[in-house]
Amino acid sequence: QVQLVESGVGLVQPGGSLRLSCAVSGSDFSLNAMGWFRQAPGKQRELVARINSGGRTMYAASVKGRFTISRDNRKNTVALQMNSLKPGDTAVYYCNLISAVSRGTDSWGQGTQVTVSS
Repeated sequence: QVQLVESGVGLVQPGGSLRLSCAVSGSDFSLNAMGWFRQAPGKQRELVARINSGGRTMYAASVKGRFTISRDNRKNTVALQMNSLKPGDTAVYYCNLISAVSRGTDSWGQGTQVTVSS
């Protein structure tokens, strides 16, 4: 059973920065592509960034150039550095294995709330 623990909850002003972290256990972390997802009120969960086992990254158009995903295979963690935050980035953020999400998993961590507001 994969366990996912997100951290980095915060309230920031527009234009501010925040770093999220996710600790992963119960999987062969280094072999798995990882993703950060977010779900805003009344909206479906969406993928915002992903990183494969080799470190290659992909971003949603809405966050490209502002967010950076990274991973530490020694610590089994994946991070999301968020800069130039906008009110539209307000959501609960989750991490998960891309393979699990592709299979339609309903196993998620508790998520972490990010609120961007003045």
